[in-house]
Amino acid sequence: MSTYLIGDVHGCIDELKALLAQVDFDPQNDALWLTGDLVARGPSSVEVLRFVSGLGDCVRMVLGNHDLHLLAVYAGISFNKPKDRITPLLEAEDADELINWLRRQPVLQVDEDLKLVMAHAGITPQWDLDTAKMCAREVEAVLSSDTYPLFLDAMYGDMPNNWHPELSGLARLRFSTNAFTRMRYCFPNGQLDMICKDVPENAPKPLKPWFDIPGPVQEAGYSIAFGHWASLEGKGAPEGIYALDTGCCWGGDLTMLRWEDKTYFTQPSNRHKEKEQSELPKAL
Repeated sequence: MSTYLIGDVHGCIDELKALLAQVDFDPQNDALWLTGDLVARGPSSVEVLRFVSGLGDCVRMVLGNHDLHLLAVYAGISFNKPKDRITPLLEAEDADELINWLRRQPVLQVDEDLKLVMAHAGITPQWDLDTAKMCAREVEAVLSSDTYPLFLDAMYGDMPNNWHPELSGLARLRFSTNAFTRMRYCFPNGQLDMICKDVPENAPKPLKPWFDIPGPVQEAGYSIAFGHWASLEGKGAPEGIYALDTGCCWGGDLTMLRWEDKTYFTQPSNRHKEKEQSELPKAL
């Protein structure tokens, strides 16, 4: 059995299948961890959801901000943006089935044997692992409940941006959602900054990438895998931190890490093919 971790897929079904074929992935024996953002921006979000949901118990994924936004669009809470390219999914005959499967996926994965934690954006340094697990359960419970549209309507916003155990209600859920799915930078005290999206060398002081502020999860010896931050290009993180989003939907690679021997595999994006096809002369 091997454990494979793959960065943000973003609707890139051909690249995902080609990457798994490189290692002869066997869903009966291997495990597949996915950093979230299965959908949007790439060409085949509906095919990605069908494929991943069909793999069954071998998949351990987390939800990303684009996955949550899809749920909000489908619930009529947010707008379908053309650049997200999710209309075929919204109009698919099996859309209800796929959406209901998606909203029952976790926002946090923890494997005690591997000492491995995965969240789409990472783990805020203000949380220890027990707190992260508790906050994840709270978000997952409301997403899988009949009242999930109320949560989706309230999840948008950058505040509160500082953790406190006494946070409650929708404010607590919004902080947790931002920490799990949108976070990049923190202030030195761990308070979230939800504005800066620059690469670390261009970020204004005193902001630091969340992983450069050691928190209790790192200090307890856990490795943390995440996606979300394509401009990191899979590098620039300290030991034990694995940035796996390498921008496949933007023309980069889809990246996979085999956990047992820390071997990386990459599959180039097909976006150049789309561009070439779009530039072909139109038929008369």
